[in-house]
Amino acid sequence: METQPRPAVTRVSRRLPMGAEPLGAEGTHFRVWAPRSTRVSVVLAGSGGDRDASTPLRADDDAPGYFSSTVGAARPGSRYWLELDDGRRYPDPASRFQPDGPHGPSEVVDPAFSWRDHDWPGVTMTAPVVYELHVGTFTAGGTYAAAAEELPALADVGISIVELMPVAEFPGRFGWGYDGVLPFAPSHLYGRPEDLRAFVDSAHAVGLAVVLDVVYNHLGPDGNYLSAFAESYFRPRATEWGDGFNFDGTGAEPVREYIRANARYWISEFHFDGLRLDATHAIHDTSPRHILADLTDEVRASAPRRRTWTVAENEPQDAALLEPASAGGGGLDALWNDDFHHAARVAMTGRREAYYSDYLGSPQELVSAARHGFLYRGQRYRWQDKNRGTPAGDIAPRRLVTFLQNHDQIANSRTGERLSALTTPGLWRAMTALLLLGPWTPMLFQGQEFAASSPFLYFADHAGDLAEAVRRGRREFLSQFATWRDVTPADLADPADISTFERSRIDPGERRTHAPAVELHRSLIAIRRGDPSFADDTFAVDGAVIASKAFVLRYARRDAPPSADDRLLVINMGADVLLTALSEPLLAPPPAARWMVLWSSNAPDVGGDGVIDPFTPEGWRLPATSALVLAPVPA
Repeated sequence: METQPRPAVTRVSRRLPMGAEPLGAEGTHFRVWAPRSTRVSVVLAGSGGDRDASTPLRADDDAPGYFSSTVGAARPGSRYWLELDDGRRYPDPASRFQPDGPHGPSEVVDPAFSWRDHDWPGVTMTAPVVYELHVGTFTAGGTYAAAAEELPALADVGISIVELMPVAEFPGRFGWGYDGVLPFAPSHLYGRPEDLRAFVDSAHAVGLAVVLDVVYNHLGPDGNYLSAFAESYFRPRATEWGDGFNFDGTGAEPVREYIRANARYWISEFHFDGLRLDATHAIHDTSPRHILADLTDEVRASAPRRRTWTVAENEPQDAALLEPASAGGGGLDALWNDDFHHAARVAMTGRREAYYSDYLGSPQELVSAARHGFLYRGQRYRWQDKNRGTPAGDIAPRRLVTFLQNHDQIANSRTGERLSALTTPGLWRAMTALLLLGPWTPMLFQGQEFAASSPFLYFADHAGDLAEAVRRGRREFLSQFATWRDVTPADLADPADISTFERSRIDPGERRTHAPAVELHRSLIAIRRGDPSFADDTFAVDGAVIASKAFVLRYARRDAPPSADDRLLVINMGADVLLTALSEPLLAPPPAARWMVLWSSNAPDVGGDGVIDPFTPEGWRLPATSALVLAPVPA
């Protein structure tokens, strides 16, 4: 990919409260929180026949438990350990890079970088489209640099926000990243820190914002040495995946500072445009001010000249997280909406089992999702045997991130198949139209825009007892689905087998061989962006069921009579429908006008068999498994 010449290097002068900060000719300043120790030393790893050099850090008189000093011999590129008074050596809890993985020494990193994005405004919220990707499987190379080569293709389709799955250092040769153990260190598997900075800079150069998925509910078990420095980093068994961070118990303030600093680090030093917060329902904090509110404030304060975006996964769908921190909320910008995914998946596959069993996949559910956001707003959720969700009627639709696929939902099956392989082509196109033209913020998962043929499976390179525990956990998880209840080890892709990882890699060449799928997404995103009826927040959405498997959404200006700007999105999820009595008010055109087809999922360039005029003397004929966008005929 062609790049522009880089201007002079800019240096980051704001010191984080922990870690290694290069100071030029003075050396490197180190600071660590280690209240379990009475002595902490920086040990520079020798090269060749040189012996390791050890320098003790001084206890901070004004900050109990902290140790800090400047080490003159340490320079960018120096590798080092932190030696505690038990005589053992550990990587720095705030390591900026682990060239040999989480069990090796840390490396001093100079954050200076030749950024080109000085005028970058940040995240645009005008009809945004999010794209989730996993660096290791997004390209054949599996690196930050290789991923950067594909960014223009995403911009060409119309993507506006790239969301990276976690990149914090984790053990093994491959993994999803949710078992990271060193939150400040970008994974060495994908390249160096400057390669990640270059990825973000390249994204901004083609008009793409970049959001990073971060895990603040727990750390992974393999390579997690933080407890050697402070027992109070974690609360015992606070999450289903392991010990969670201690945000509200004894010694919690340095932990809160550690996580706040991490959020600031990604935004200020890597120019990320926001964070996606993983499993916030597993972040336990009973403090007067929740850590989530601190994090959203930290993100915004770290980039005062550009718009940031903080979005959370929250399985109970707690809308209070979107309330301002001043009102007791989390101050978040957006939440993921699982309800739409579950209803849409049932509609596309017909399978109601496990956590999909309380969804019908009906037209009314999808209309309700468009009108109200969450489907569960406090009702009883039989699968969990408890009430679920909160009212979301007063939430702006753009603040709910909605999807047909994400990393979890594709992999939550035996085969990891994508929806394009699990439903009919017509229904896949129709539901794609609903996703991309709905009032929410839509999200695609890597390869979705070209109907990738590769699966996305769960992979994690663990060994020994941990690997077996992961295998057993996957089998137990799949047993909730009646279809896979009798799954055996031989039936399930081994998470620790490198072939499972390699099979999950997408092939960018399918953008050419699956060109109609690309055009499907490009044309819909162009409508979403370019047509004020879909792009302008002053338009409201109403909807109605018009047949057993068909429904309509109408886009019109709030509190305004029907006009030439009105649009209809008509979705038929079943067989051909003939509407002979058009009594539904939403189907009525503006006065002195009639409807015309603006877009059809049956158009040949998006993979259809050909557009048929739906307006017949007998009534409206809606082709099977199709979507239509209708606009008033210009006067």
